[in-house]
Amino acid sequence: MPEKFPDADFADVLEANVAFSKSFAFAGQPGRAQRGLAIVTCMDSRISPLAVVGMQAGDAKILRNAGARVTEDVLRTLVLAIYLLGVDRILVMPHTDCQMAQAQEPEIHATIAEQFGVDTRSLEFRTVVDQQAALITDVTRIRSFPLIPRTVAVAGAIYDVHTGSLDPVAC
Repeated sequence: MPEKFPDADFADVLEANVAFSKSFAFAGQPGRAQRGLAIVTCMDSRISPLAVVGMQAGDAKILRNAGARVTEDVLRTLVLAIYLLGVDRILVMPHTDCQMAQAQEPEIHATIAEQFGVDTRSLEFRTVVDQQAALITDVTRIRSFPLIPRTVAVAGAIYDVHTGSLDPVAC
């Protein structure tokens, strides 16, 4: 039997949603990316991907994970976005001051084990030593993926969480 929704733990979220839904302005909007863009970025809460690029809900598809890495799931999602949801350009957008670029895999596993007693070594967190090199690798991975048409524009830029600016990277 499913557990009851934990109302007390999510009271702030549900209350905010009531206010949000009262002025909801996107009803009836199609599920396609109206501006043809997909953004692959980090889960960092300092990033508002649509605001960074001057867009609003419905304009772009947003894919987020730790470190803005191009994983198998990101590739799967991009293929769907391209063929079914109107995406014809992709921006890979990691950011400055990212936790995934501040420590290496063994250190993160050790920290979690020491502080929480959890062995995470079965996971690959995909940390990066050189953020720009990782970005170039990820953009290349998308461009060379056989299910992504060569007509799709793919670019990389690093978002600065301290200034709000994008730094385009030659990939």
